[in-house]
Amino acid sequence: MGEERLAALIQESLSVATRTKAIKPSELSRVIVDTTVQPKTVTFPTDAKLLNRAREKLVRLAKLHAVPLRQGQGPSALRVRRQSLGRHHDRPRQGRPVTHVKALPGNPYDGHTLATVIPDMETLIGNIIARLLGDKAYRGHNAPPDYRFRVFISGQKRGVTPRIKRELRRRAAVEPVIGHLNAEHLMGRNYLWFRHGDAANAVLAAAGYNFRRLIRWLSLLLRLFLTALFPGPLINPA
Repeated sequence: MGEERLAALIQESLSVATRTKAIKPSELSRVIVDTTVQPKTVTFPTDAKLLNRAREKLVRLAKLHAVPLRQGQGPSALRVRRQSLGRHHDRPRQGRPVTHVKALPGNPYDGHTLATVIPDMETLIGNIIARLLGDKAYRGHNAPPDYRFRVFISGQKRGVTPRIKRELRRRAAVEPVIGHLNAEHLMGRNYLWFRHGDAANAVLAAAGYNFRRLIRWLSLLLRLFLTALFPGPLINPA
Protein backbone atom coordinates (compact mmCIF):
# COMPACT_ATOMS: atom_id res chain seq x y z
CA MET A 1 0.00 0.00 0.00
CA GLY A 2 1.53 3.27 -1.14
CA GLU A 3 1.76 6.65 0.54
CA GLU A 4 -1.20 7.99 -1.46
CA ARG A 5 -3.56 5.30 -0.18
CA LEU A 6 -2.33 5.62 3.38
CA ALA A 7 -2.90 9.38 3.22
CA ALA A 8 -6.61 8.57 2.91
CA LEU A 9 -6.47 7.65 6.63
CA ILE A 10 -5.49 11.22 7.50
CA GLN A 11 -8.18 12.52 5.15
CA GLU A 12 -10.81 10.35 6.82
CA SER A 13 -9.70 11.42 10.31
CA LEU A 14 -10.12 15.07 9.30
CA SER A 15 -13.50 14.30 7.78
CA VAL A 16 -14.71 12.65 11.01
CA ALA A 17 -13.33 15.56 13.04
CA THR A 18 -15.34 18.08 11.02
CA ARG A 19 -18.51 15.99 11.04
CA THR A 20 -18.38 15.60 14.83
CA LYS A 21 -17.53 19.34 15.20
CA ALA A 22 -14.18 18.60 16.81
CA ILE A 23 -12.82 21.20 14.39
CA LYS A 24 -14.36 23.71 12.01
CA PRO A 25 -13.64 23.35 8.27
CA SER A 26 -12.39 26.94 8.20
CA GLU A 27 -9.70 26.08 10.76
CA LEU A 28 -7.98 23.84 8.23
CA SER A 29 -7.07 26.88 6.16
CA ARG A 30 -4.57 28.13 8.80
CA VAL A 31 -1.70 25.77 9.52
CA ILE A 32 1.68 25.66 11.24
CA VAL A 33 4.54 24.06 9.31
CA ASP A 34 7.64 22.42 10.71
CA THR A 35 10.15 19.70 9.88
CA THR A 36 11.84 17.14 12.08
CA VAL A 37 14.15 14.14 11.74
CA GLN A 38 12.72 10.63 11.62
CA PRO A 39 15.27 8.12 13.03
CA LYS A 40 15.45 4.86 11.10
CA THR A 41 16.24 1.65 12.93
CA VAL A 42 16.74 -0.50 9.83
CA THR A 43 20.34 -1.56 9.29
CA PHE A 44 21.62 -1.01 5.75
CA PRO A 45 24.33 -3.12 4.01
CA THR A 46 26.76 -0.19 4.19
CA ASP A 47 26.26 0.25 7.92
CA ALA A 48 29.30 -0.16 10.15
CA LYS A 49 27.21 -2.50 12.30
CA LEU A 50 26.98 -5.03 9.45
CA LEU A 51 30.67 -4.61 8.66
CA ASN A 52 31.49 -5.41 12.26
CA ARG A 53 29.17 -8.44 12.09
CA ALA A 54 31.05 -9.69 9.03
CA ARG A 55 34.37 -9.14 10.82
CA GLU A 56 33.21 -11.24 13.79
CA LYS A 57 32.26 -14.12 11.49
CA LEU A 58 35.60 -13.93 9.70
CA VAL A 59 37.42 -14.02 13.04
CA ARG A 60 35.52 -17.17 14.04
CA LEU A 61 36.34 -18.83 10.72
CA ALA A 62 40.00 -17.86 11.09
CA LYS A 63 40.15 -19.44 14.56
CA LEU A 64 38.38 -22.55 13.29
CA HIS A 65 41.03 -23.03 10.58
CA ALA A 66 43.96 -21.85 12.76
CA VAL A 67 44.66 -18.78 10.64
CA PRO A 68 46.87 -16.30 12.57
CA LEU A 69 45.37 -12.85 13.15
CA ARG A 70 47.06 -9.52 13.71
CA GLN A 71 46.30 -7.44 16.80
CA GLY A 72 43.05 -5.52 16.40
CA GLN A 73 41.35 -8.20 14.33
CA GLY A 74 40.06 -10.05 17.38
CA PRO A 75 37.08 -9.42 19.63
CA SER A 76 38.67 -6.30 21.12
CA ALA A 77 38.07 -4.25 17.96
CA LEU A 78 35.90 -1.16 18.43
CA ARG A 79 32.24 -1.47 17.49
CA VAL A 80 30.69 1.46 15.64
CA ARG A 81 27.00 2.05 15.28
CA ARG A 82 25.54 4.54 12.83
CA GLN A 83 21.93 5.66 12.76
CA SER A 84 20.34 6.48 9.44
CA LEU A 85 18.18 9.60 9.44
CA GLY A 86 15.40 10.88 7.22
CA ARG A 87 13.40 14.09 7.39
CA HIS A 88 9.67 14.50 7.27
CA HIS A 89 7.41 17.49 7.19
CA ASP A 90 4.57 18.06 9.65
CA ARG A 91 1.71 20.50 9.62
CA PRO A 92 -0.07 20.30 12.98
CA ARG A 93 -1.86 23.13 14.80
CA GLN A 94 -2.24 23.78 18.49
CA GLY A 95 -4.90 21.46 19.88
CA ARG A 96 -5.83 20.30 16.36
CA PRO A 97 -5.12 17.23 14.23
CA VAL A 98 -2.17 16.79 11.92
CA THR A 99 -3.47 17.95 8.56
CA HIS A 100 -0.59 16.68 6.43
CA VAL A 101 2.70 14.84 6.74
CA LYS A 102 5.23 13.94 4.08
CA ALA A 103 8.63 12.23 4.12
CA LEU A 104 11.30 14.31 2.40
CA PRO A 105 14.44 12.25 1.64
CA GLY A 106 17.76 13.93 1.15
CA ASN A 107 17.57 16.37 4.09
CA PRO A 108 16.31 19.38 2.06
CA TYR A 109 16.30 22.96 3.31
CA ASP A 110 13.03 23.66 5.15
CA GLY A 111 12.09 26.64 2.99
CA HIS A 112 12.53 24.64 -0.21
CA THR A 113 9.82 22.13 0.68
CA LEU A 114 6.76 24.36 0.37
CA ALA A 115 6.47 24.17 -3.41
CA THR A 116 5.80 20.45 -3.08
CA VAL A 117 3.84 20.20 0.13
CA ILE A 118 1.36 23.08 -0.27
CA PRO A 119 -0.42 21.56 -3.31
CA ASP A 120 -0.38 18.12 -1.66
CA MET A 121 -1.85 19.54 1.52
CA GLU A 122 -4.66 21.38 -0.27
CA THR A 123 -5.55 18.23 -2.17
CA LEU A 124 -5.67 16.25 1.06
CA ILE A 125 -7.77 18.63 3.14
CA GLY A 126 -9.95 19.88 0.28
CA ASN A 127 -9.42 23.50 1.27
CA ILE A 128 -7.36 26.52 0.22
CA ILE A 129 -4.51 27.46 2.56
CA ALA A 130 -5.17 31.04 3.64
CA ARG A 131 -2.26 31.37 6.06
CA LEU A 132 0.84 29.30 6.77
CA LEU A 133 3.05 29.90 9.82
CA GLY A 134 6.66 28.74 10.07
CA ASP A 135 9.86 29.35 11.99
CA LYS A 136 12.92 31.21 10.74
CA ALA A 137 14.14 28.14 8.87
CA TYR A 138 11.55 28.96 6.20
CA ARG A 139 13.20 32.22 5.16
CA GLY A 140 13.76 32.28 1.42
CA HIS A 141 11.01 29.72 0.89
CA ASN A 142 9.91 28.53 -2.55
CA ALA A 143 6.14 28.62 -2.01
CA PRO A 144 4.11 28.93 -5.24
CA PRO A 145 3.70 32.56 -6.43
CA ASP A 146 0.08 32.77 -5.26
CA TYR A 147 1.23 31.93 -1.71
CA ARG A 148 4.15 34.34 -1.39
CA PHE A 149 2.19 36.63 0.90
CA ARG A 150 0.39 33.86 2.77
CA VAL A 151 3.55 32.50 4.44
CA PHE A 152 4.50 34.22 7.71
CA ILE A 153 7.80 33.62 9.49
CA SER A 154 8.66 34.03 13.18
CA GLY A 155 10.05 37.51 13.77
CA GLN A 156 8.47 38.92 10.62
CA LYS A 157 7.29 42.53 10.88
CA ARG A 158 6.02 43.53 7.45
CA GLY A 159 2.40 42.68 6.71
CA VAL A 160 1.78 41.14 10.13
CA THR A 161 -1.57 42.10 11.66
CA PRO A 162 -2.27 41.78 15.41
CA ARG A 163 -4.17 38.54 14.77
CA ILE A 164 -1.31 37.02 12.78
CA LYS A 165 1.11 38.15 15.49
CA ARG A 166 -0.92 36.21 18.08
CA GLU A 167 -0.90 33.15 15.86
CA LEU A 168 2.88 33.41 15.39
CA ARG A 169 3.34 33.44 19.16
CA ARG A 170 1.48 30.11 19.30
CA ARG A 171 3.63 28.59 16.56
CA ALA A 172 5.77 26.72 19.11
CA ALA A 173 2.71 24.58 19.93
CA VAL A 174 3.82 22.33 17.09
CA GLU A 175 6.73 20.99 19.17
CA PRO A 176 4.61 19.00 21.69
CA VAL A 177 2.69 17.50 18.77
CA ILE A 178 5.93 16.26 17.22
CA GLY A 179 6.90 14.90 20.63
CA HIS A 180 3.66 12.87 20.82
CA LEU A 181 4.19 11.57 17.28
CA ASN A 182 7.70 10.42 18.18
CA ALA A 183 6.96 8.94 21.61
CA GLU A 184 3.49 7.44 21.17
CA HIS A 185 3.12 6.73 17.45
CA LEU A 186 6.52 5.30 16.45
CA MET A 187 7.65 8.20 14.31
CA GLY A 188 10.73 8.30 16.51
CA ARG A 189 11.54 4.68 15.59
CA ASN A 190 11.01 3.84 11.94
CA TYR A 191 11.25 0.08 11.38
CA LEU A 192 10.10 0.14 7.73
CA TRP A 193 12.60 -0.29 4.92
CA PHE A 194 13.54 2.00 2.05
CA ARG A 195 12.13 5.41 1.17
CA HIS A 196 8.56 4.19 0.76
CA GLY A 197 8.86 2.84 4.31
CA ASP A 198 9.87 6.30 5.53
CA ALA A 199 6.82 7.81 3.82
CA ALA A 200 4.44 5.13 5.14
CA ASN A 201 5.71 5.39 8.72
CA ALA A 202 5.23 9.17 8.84
CA VAL A 203 1.69 8.97 7.43
CA LEU A 204 0.67 6.13 9.77
CA ALA A 205 2.03 8.03 12.79
CA ALA A 206 -0.01 11.10 11.86
CA ALA A 207 -3.16 9.06 11.25
CA GLY A 208 -2.75 7.29 14.60
CA TYR A 209 -2.31 10.63 16.37
CA ASN A 210 -5.47 12.03 14.77
CA PHE A 211 -7.62 8.99 15.55
CA ARG A 212 -6.41 8.93 19.16
CA ARG A 213 -7.50 12.56 19.53
CA LEU A 214 -10.85 11.71 17.93
CA ILE A 215 -11.42 8.86 20.37
CA ARG A 216 -10.77 11.23 23.29
CA TRP A 217 -13.14 13.81 21.78
CA LEU A 218 -15.90 11.24 21.21
CA SER A 219 -15.44 9.87 24.74
CA LEU A 220 -15.92 13.36 26.15
CA LEU A 221 -18.97 13.86 23.92
CA LEU A 222 -20.45 10.59 25.17
CA ARG A 223 -19.90 11.55 28.82
CA LEU A 224 -21.62 14.90 28.24
CA PHE A 225 -24.53 13.13 26.53
CA LEU A 226 -24.93 10.63 29.36
CA THR A 227 -24.71 13.39 31.96
CA ALA A 228 -27.51 15.30 30.21
CA LEU A 229 -29.59 12.15 29.79
CA PHE A 230 -29.08 10.91 33.34
CA PRO A 231 -28.53 13.96 35.60
CA GLY A 232 -28.38 11.85 38.76
CA PRO A 233 -25.54 9.48 39.72
CA LEU A 234 -25.44 6.39 37.55
CA ILE A 235 -24.36 4.19 40.46
CA ASN A 236 -25.98 4.43 43.89
CA PRO A 237 -23.15 3.93 46.42
CA ALA A 238 -24.12 1.36 49.09
